Amino acid sequence: MSNKKPKTIFEKIWDKHVVKHADGYPDAVFIDRHFIHEVTSPQAFDGLRKRGIKVFNTQRTTATADHNVPTKDQHLPIKEALSRHQVETLRNNCSEFGVELYDLGHPFQGIVHIIGPELGLTLPGMTIVCGDSHTSTHGAFGNIAFGIGTSEVEQVLATQCILQYKPKTMKIEITGKVGKGVVSKDIILYIISKISASGATGFFVEYAGEAIKSLSMEARMTICNMSIEMGARGGLIAPDEITFNYIKGRKFAPQGDAFDKAVIEWKALATDEGATYDQILSFNGADITPMITYGTNPGMGMKVTDRIPTAEELKEISEQTSFKKSLEYMGLEQGSLLLGKSIDYVFIGSCTNARIEDLRAVASMVKGKQKAANVEVWVVPGSKQVQEQAKKEGLDKIFEAAGFELRDPGCSACLGMNEDKIPAGKYCISTSNRNFEGRQGPKSRTFLASPLSAAAAAITGKVTDVRELI
Repeated sequence: MSNKKPKTIFEKIWDKHVVKHADGYPDAVFIDRHFIHEVTSPQAFDGLRKRGIKVFNTQRTTATADHNVPTKDQHLPIKEALSRHQVETLRNNCSEFGVELYDLGHPFQGIVHIIGPELGLTLPGMTIVCGDSHTSTHGAFGNIAFGIGTSEVEQVLATQCILQYKPKTMKIEITGKVGKGVVSKDIILYIISKISASGATGFFVEYAGEAIKSLSMEARMTICNMSIEMGARGGLIAPDEITFNYIKGRKFAPQGDAFDKAVIEWKALATDEGATYDQILSFNGADITPMITYGTNPGMGMKVTDRIPTAEELKEISEQTSFKKSLEYMGLEQGSLLLGKSIDYVFIGSCTNARIEDLRAVASMVKGKQKAANVEVWVVPGSKQVQEQAKKEGLDKIFEAAGFELRDPGCSACLGMNEDKIPAGKYCISTSNRNFEGRQGPKSRTFLASPLSAAAAAITGKVTDVRELI
């Protein structure tokens, strides 16, 4: 009879990767895979240069250009000076330090959190970091993945390890099945609306329950991607047959016998019977409907058919000032409906919702239809591979016929760091992950929603309950 203490999947992976532990100090944790991009790596490489040291393990480091890149005419030199400088700096750094770079035009280029999984670089049981807050996306495969700051990027480049305090653990269970028109983006927006944008601060979240287990890998990535939006360090889902089938045959994944052996190890990662969490939350899948945000943080979300709350209805009195400021920025009234509100832009993209499944869902909604005259629609695939697959399946023709613009891969209008900005005062329904003030461009106004809800709004020209179109 084993007397080993039962462990959660998080504890199993963390404990296996601790190189050094001392009470009262952060753990030194070994990192299996380090993703880098053009925005948070320049100072890190400069630090190595100043200290005269190399990248400790180039085989575990993968670079791509995604944040600053234009999503039109990627074969031409980048017009915007800052973006051009950042991408050129990444090129030079990767060349000097011997790091693999998926540059513009490379068949593997794309948003860092989309290319990792599709190339088979992201695997269960790993520790994964990147100088980007949405690194938690990779946790969908049953691994510990989290965003780090630039000084930590340097730390990992130099040592392949990172100093981290072990977070607390939280389990979020979604029981039962979800209803018509509800997809993974609605599930995560619902959770965040219930626990707030800071409700999981200090925790690493494991998502479980029937509604989670039934999701595809692409849908699971959407859930884990937005863990950070409720303050969590990261989020993960235990790997299962859906995970293994997704990984099998991918370029850098184990092949043949090595794959079969790996699956045996991956199956052992599941949380043990009797393991304890610091906190457990449970929600009923049947209560979740298509969601939309109305404010300036992802916690300010509601069912698309609800009305915006009033200041008096807020749980915390302290939230009232920021709530009023937020509605003022958004040009919205307390207690009013969003349903039927006219919009100007629809953005389908970002590391949250720019995978092939997202594009297929949008295409199936809009096939044979036309976008509303008042709306500009951008569809930005998350990677070169997604773009090629969309063309192979003829999705580009469906988008073109509907008046949607299919662009080249990149982070695009998720964040105002490149040419794809939403103009001041305009309303955008976005499948991205953040609706902060100015996030999509100075004074732009963002409603976060699912790809299905975004597609519905593109067709009707206003905030729409997607269930009416299905």
